[in-house]
Amino acid sequence: MRFEEEDPARKNSLAYPMEIGGQKFELVEVTKQKDIMLNVARMYAQQEYDRIMEMVGVLQKQAADLKRRLEITDMVHAAEYKFQVYHGQTYWLVRDTTRDALLLSHLGPRDWSTAAPVEYDYIAEVKWLGDHTWIEVPQSA
Repeated sequence: MRFEEEDPARKNSLAYPMEIGGQKFELVEVTKQKDIMLNVARMYAQQEYDRIMEMVGVLQKQAADLKRRLEITDMVHAAEYKFQVYHGQTYWLVRDTTRDALLLSHLGPRDWSTAAPVEYDYIAEVKWLGDHTWIEVPQSA
């Protein structure tokens, strides 16, 4: 069976001639084709590398946040306080410079009816979470 009898429309869709007098085609240089393939491969590999490095950045930020959370938790557990703490409530971590001691306080630097004690260095506003760790509350400007 001849080619055009099998599928006559197919010969028009081929990229190479199937009969005498068909459309002329040029050979592609192998080195040129390899260069094109290499450039495309590098482009896609670079995109994937950039995406992975972006995820690494996110993980590094999460690790730094977790490290700070553990530091705050250690500081609060080392602090002195004489009241019941509750989950979800915010408190202030304070250094008393006269005694060189950490304190946990209900009152922040702006909560005093008079000026805050000069011997207090306010470190951070903290919140007790449900997993028994403490997190630093971001200060609104």
